[in-house]
Amino acid sequence: MAESAVNAVVGKVSNLAVRETSFLCGVTNEVGFLKDELKRLQCYLKSADAKRRSGDECVATWVSQIRDATYESENVIEIADYMERRNRLKNGFMGAISRYARLPHDVITLHKVGAEIQRIRRKISEIFDSANRLNIDLDASVLDKGHVEDEFPRDYGLMHQNFQDDTVVYGFEDEYREIVDKLVDKENKTFSAISIVAMGGAGKTTLVRKVYTSSRVQRHFDTIAWVTVSQKFKGVDLLRDIMKQIMGGRDGFKMQEYEVGKKIHDFLSKKRFLVVLDDVWETDTWDQINKTVKAFPDVTNGSRVLLTTRKQDVANHIQMPTHVHPLKKLDEEKSWELFSSKALPSYKRCTVCDVDEFEELGKKLARKCNGLPLALAVFGGYLSKNLNKETWCDILLSWPSTKDGQMMRDILARSYNDLPDHYLRSCFLYVAAFPEDYEICMSDLIELWIAECFIPHTPKHKLEETARKYVTELAQRSLVQVVGTSRAHGWIERIRIHDILRDWCIEEARQDGFLDMIDKTACEVGASTSQSMISYRASFQNLSDQVLQAATPNLRTLVGFGLSSISLPKLEFLRVMHIANSDLKNFSLAIGGCIHLRCLKLRRCGNVTLPSSIGKLLYLQIIDLRETKLESIVSKSLWNIPTLRHVYLGSAFSSPRSVQHKELQTLWLTSSSTGTEYRYHDMVKFFKKMRQLTTLFLVMRPMNAKMMNIFAYMPHLVDIHLASFGVLDKLPESNQFPQRLRHLYLEADIIESDPMPILEKLPCLVVLELSGYKGRTMSFSAQGFPQLQELKLDRFSTKKWRIKAGAMAKLSHLTLWLCKKINKLPKGFLHLQSLKKLKLISKTLISGDDSTLKELEQRGCQVER
Repeated sequence: MAESAVNAVVGKVSNLAVRETSFLCGVTNEVGFLKDELKRLQCYLKSADAKRRSGDECVATWVSQIRDATYESENVIEIADYMERRNRLKNGFMGAISRYARLPHDVITLHKVGAEIQRIRRKISEIFDSANRLNIDLDASVLDKGHVEDEFPRDYGLMHQNFQDDTVVYGFEDEYREIVDKLVDKENKTFSAISIVAMGGAGKTTLVRKVYTSSRVQRHFDTIAWVTVSQKFKGVDLLRDIMKQIMGGRDGFKMQEYEVGKKIHDFLSKKRFLVVLDDVWETDTWDQINKTVKAFPDVTNGSRVLLTTRKQDVANHIQMPTHVHPLKKLDEEKSWELFSSKALPSYKRCTVCDVDEFEELGKKLARKCNGLPLALAVFGGYLSKNLNKETWCDILLSWPSTKDGQMMRDILARSYNDLPDHYLRSCFLYVAAFPEDYEICMSDLIELWIAECFIPHTPKHKLEETARKYVTELAQRSLVQVVGTSRAHGWIERIRIHDILRDWCIEEARQDGFLDMIDKTACEVGASTSQSMISYRASFQNLSDQVLQAATPNLRTLVGFGLSSISLPKLEFLRVMHIANSDLKNFSLAIGGCIHLRCLKLRRCGNVTLPSSIGKLLYLQIIDLRETKLESIVSKSLWNIPTLRHVYLGSAFSSPRSVQHKELQTLWLTSSSTGTEYRYHDMVKFFKKMRQLTTLFLVMRPMNAKMMNIFAYMPHLVDIHLASFGVLDKLPESNQFPQRLRHLYLEADIIESDPMPILEKLPCLVVLELSGYKGRTMSFSAQGFPQLQELKLDRFSTKKWRIKAGAMAKLSHLTLWLCKKINKLPKGFLHLQSLKKLKLISKTLISGDDSTLKELEQRGCQVER
């Protein structure tokens, strides 16, 4: 996406630290000229994009040249900008010299920068000349677009009314019940399979996910596992994934296939199990999984395999008693029910004039989707953003008569092109960088989007807020599936993308030169439309050392999953690195010189040594090392980086004593070892600088009880997680807590005084998780906890509960876990009129004959034990 690249770079040049100073000499003027020429290039891109999409290879190459020149411009401008940032941060005599004079090595660098800018300007001049030869028109109106509108998207505030639960199954209610009945059939003790067969987009995976997560299935089986198979797969990888799900840990990644299969067999021999094989393509898949050892024992306890496939011969081939269930397309009535929920959601109907006319047109358009749920959802989502009768009529009249596959592609292309701007289109295509059927954490994705500069600055909003609006827009259009939402905040927490949409995104991203996908197991190798096109973003999956060593030196984004034992090459221009479940070699050498780096995410990785020079990465916004094994302590110089926004560190960090940045929003620190260097007074000094912090996750062993007094320095906190206190005698007064607090997790060995009289006064608290209370009474007063919706109490004991009428008026979910000395539920629970779900977990001594429990169930409260 050349337009996305140019706009992002032009926007950033204005925010860089390059100023008219004696230090930079004439470089500042050169940067200004370069920015003006990049803005001129923007004016040609709209016309060029239309020609490129029509198949004009020359124009496609021309567009890629713009993108190359843009990224080269950013690289060289940032080198000059970096020099000034670095010199500003120097202290003492050398700092003064650096700020007011040019050292020899700086003179050399500035000379190179000036020469490089001149080269790029000549290149851009040639691009302008080519535009005339290719008859690419100028669109001067682009220059007038100064900012992104503050209101986008218009219906963001109503998002919670438009998201259907991901487990909703339109039109398949009878089939859902039938499949669940067959899975939990106690009469059929034979190890058997159920195969669901239908074409892509017909709703197989959605139906099976509904079955998989049903309470009847969850209770019936001792252990369950879900793996996505896809067209090309490795049997050992599937087995390792299954082993991780049923047994936990990562040891399977170091085992050979026979060892993994043997461990699974031995573990499942004593269990009633369910294994879901989603999206199976080949008839020999079951044989491949069991080729070295029979991983799944022929137990006679009602264990099951649940399989989805697009091929009838695959459904019949699995070597065990099998019930084949062909999934029919939705009938006309159910098609309209799904379509109308997306195209005319309830919150929009009241604003639509002549809704009957829209319904008449909508029913005709719904028929065009041929009963395919995915097509109905995406097409309906597109039309919901175009509530205009003329538009609907035009689409109906011009709708091509095509087969299901082409119809689906036409709908996806139409919905993608209708996205409001190139920022949102970039965000959507970026989702394809994650593996198939991957459950994407939105906080991860949003941080990546921001690091990639896909999120524009808008008036009155933080970047993270704008990004969440983008997620909402994609969900409302059904381009992503919502897996989970945050009860504390009401926003989307986890998403996934349907494999058909993902395949389309990968193809579109490659054609645009936006992203290459290299996945050995899926036989997907990056292939841009032009052989001369340079790859700047790449997602590597299930690959070995030699592939990454051959990666282009121009790579700006490296996303990787399952890259076991990888030796990283030199990546001089890297901006984003996100790698999960991998062992890394040469990491310190590869990352040390990446001065452009914005985002460093290493999740569940091994063999990682951070360079002591980490503090020199002056553009770093995000560092995430959760569950990653570090071979060294994170240098204290990290805390001197002024651009940090989100920091997630495990046990290998030094106690911070000073901090230079003011933008930090998320701080996630854990220490599992009592030997970690950590001093209370140092931490307090550090937190005094955290004026903008919104999320604090702090686990220290042992945690100083005085840490409860740090909130006075962080007035904007909305999420707090504090754990590993020894004894907490008393909490601070409620007015000493952040008054915007929405989610509080507090864990101690012993909490002595009843915390509820203090916490119930917090005006915005929505979720409270409390562990370790050991007092005699627990009291909830009338009007207490006015916004609380979820309460989780763990490892607590109390002799008396007092819950007055009017307390926790909005509480819908209550969990009691490891609760001692509680033999019956307090009658005060009957005052909780909004309670919908009560979970009683492990060692909770509540009898099923408890009168309060029975009355709650009669009232419609779901009780889970």
